[in-house]
Amino acid sequence: MKMLLVRKFRVLILMVFLVACTMHIMIDLLPRLERRGTEGRPGCSCPPPAAAPPRAAPRWPGKHTLRILQDFSAEPGSNLSSQSREAAERAAGGGGGGAAGGGEAAAARPRRLMNPGAPRPPPPAAAAPLAALFQHPLYRAALPPLAEGDLLFNVNSDIRFNPRAAEQPEWQNEDNEEFLPTGETSIDSYPNWLKFHIGINRYELYSRHNPAIEALLQDLVSQKITSVAMKSGGTQLKLIMTFQNYGQALFKPMKQTREQETPPDFFYFSDYERHNAEIAAFHLDRILDFRRVPPVAGRLVNMTREIRDVTRDKKLWRTFFISPANNICFYGECSYYCSTEHALCGKPDQIEGSLAAFLPDLSLAKRKTWRNPWRRSYHKRKKAEWEVDPDYCEEVKQTPPYDSGTRILDIMDMTVFDFLMGNMDRHHYETFEKFGNETFIIHLDNGRGFGKYSHDELSILVPLNQCCRIRKSTYLRLQLLAKEEYKLSLLMKESLLKDKIAPILYQPHLEAMDRRLRIVLRAVGDCIEKDGYDNVVENDFNTDVNTVTTER
Repeated sequence: MKMLLVRKFRVLILMVFLVACTMHIMIDLLPRLERRGTEGRPGCSCPPPAAAPPRAAPRWPGKHTLRILQDFSAEPGSNLSSQSREAAERAAGGGGGGAAGGGEAAAARPRRLMNPGAPRPPPPAAAAPLAALFQHPLYRAALPPLAEGDLLFNVNSDIRFNPRAAEQPEWQNEDNEEFLPTGETSIDSYPNWLKFHIGINRYELYSRHNPAIEALLQDLVSQKITSVAMKSGGTQLKLIMTFQNYGQALFKPMKQTREQETPPDFFYFSDYERHNAEIAAFHLDRILDFRRVPPVAGRLVNMTREIRDVTRDKKLWRTFFISPANNICFYGECSYYCSTEHALCGKPDQIEGSLAAFLPDLSLAKRKTWRNPWRRSYHKRKKAEWEVDPDYCEEVKQTPPYDSGTRILDIMDMTVFDFLMGNMDRHHYETFEKFGNETFIIHLDNGRGFGKYSHDELSILVPLNQCCRIRKSTYLRLQLLAKEEYKLSLLMKESLLKDKIAPILYQPHLEAMDRRLRIVLRAVGDCIEKDGYDNVVENDFNTDVNTVTTER
């Protein structure tokens, strides 16, 4: 009798299990059957729903608990590059909706990359102002002959470019082979980032027609990312990315769309750092022929595969979450804008940003940091000395290293560069220690440029107005870029279209550069009228500019 009861109980448990399984199967199949029946019903005139593109679910580590935060804020906006492009297209279309056929007409039209009122780009065969500019005699002047001490690195010496010298554990490839090119190795076999490093000299970061620079820009957008870590210091989140070829770059993620201006109530020291400003600064620096900004390129990065899955930084990894819109987000750790309210989100996990090539490691090439004499107070109420003393430049010119050499002229170049961008955040600058005081200023950290196209910050020009000094080469190039055939905005537009995430600048920013260029030339003209041409314009040409030969 007892055995019979046990058997009945087992049969009952089995029946309950089978009923539960059947119910689950029916629940899963019911929506599909209803949808299939609706589509096949002869009386239904509803078109079948459009199939949504498959969306891969993000793969999270098992030990990680997803935090779907209800206080997620879209401010300052999603980081998908197409948002800016769509906005630019809407602006170009002159309105939003209206007729029923408007959407179809917009879809049929080719995408307008720039803003309303912008002329249609010329056909590729005619679009050669940039090439013509670089063939101009002003852009072919040769450098002084380079001695051994004028090179940052001597490839024929015993210096071994050992990535492990920087004490980076990730400087080892999967086969545990060290990367140790020496003077015995052919330079052609070096990766492009290393060719960039060994090309640095006393006068420039890279030569005008160095093929390694274009190749390096391509590497920045195509090389596999093998490691990611947060950069220490700074006010906003920046990531250090290491590539498969051992190169490294600084990643600044997108925080604002192209058409957004800095809010008028923002102080310059709390402004966002813009990724597109870093990209545009590199191109502007090259068009001005300074060549003092390391190569920068835009890239769309997969936040899941290329950041979260390869980072060893636990502090960064812990800040990843999924937003209520099912987008991957993270915020990292920094002084400003590193919170869930200012999270960086993709759609669903693509994020746009700038990648700036690293300079040589400090263990190989030390750099000296200098306080900018025209540094702002970085205070809400206090003013810096130069803002209240009109004779401040006279004091600066009596202070080393500004009392001799070309450093004061380098400051004037940097002033023009910053004014054209609208960059107020130039508190320090760097030089290579090996070259002493007779070398150029490196134009680093340009993310706070291109914030306002409707306002020209004249206080940025104070160093030029107070000192009334400028290089002849800089002055002549500025005059050239003010001419219609070499118009700065058109050259910038052409140059920026080469970037993978173009358009980089909103059209009003390009037009603002032309306006600011005229302001610079007017300021130099006022100085010449007051002090005389020879006292303002410093001749830095080794030969007559009209008879220069092709550079080395």
